[in-house]
Amino acid sequence: MTRFFSWCDALWDGTEGPPLLEDTPMYDAIRYARNQRKGLQRYLTDGRLPIDNNISERALRRQAVGRKNWLFVGSDDGARANAVFTSLIASAHRNDLEPWRYLRDLLCLLPTWPAHRVLELAPAFWAETAERDEVILALEANPFRLATDMQADGI
Repeated sequence: MTRFFSWCDALWDGTEGPPLLEDTPMYDAIRYARNQRKGLQRYLTDGRLPIDNNISERALRRQAVGRKNWLFVGSDDGARANAVFTSLIASAHRNDLEPWRYLRDLLCLLPTWPAHRVLELAPAFWAETAERDEVILALEANPFRLATDMQADGI
């Protein structure tokens, strides 16, 4: 990284290579790298940080691809519902949950779930919540869940 930024500085100052021409991709790239030096080097001091942002880019790609399809969701309420479900599905993926099963179980539990405990149903906490006896019993007794399990099994 030190050599890379030394090279960027030398190009910017004109001490190495041909002069950078404004309004060119190379000029913009070198300017960006120099302006973002601190952020671009952050992963070097914190081993928890990845070298790239591919995870974020993949998550945002779904939004970019779907944007055209969502222009006409029908209403503001439809747009809000779409945003909620899109967020839940992305969070389920991020927390290694199978989205269909998570949403099915969530919708089975929500009608009787205490409002003050709703955060327990979030994807980040779902694995722990789903292991509780009260949740297992509630899901096993839910006829809608049973019907979808049968459908999934081809019964």
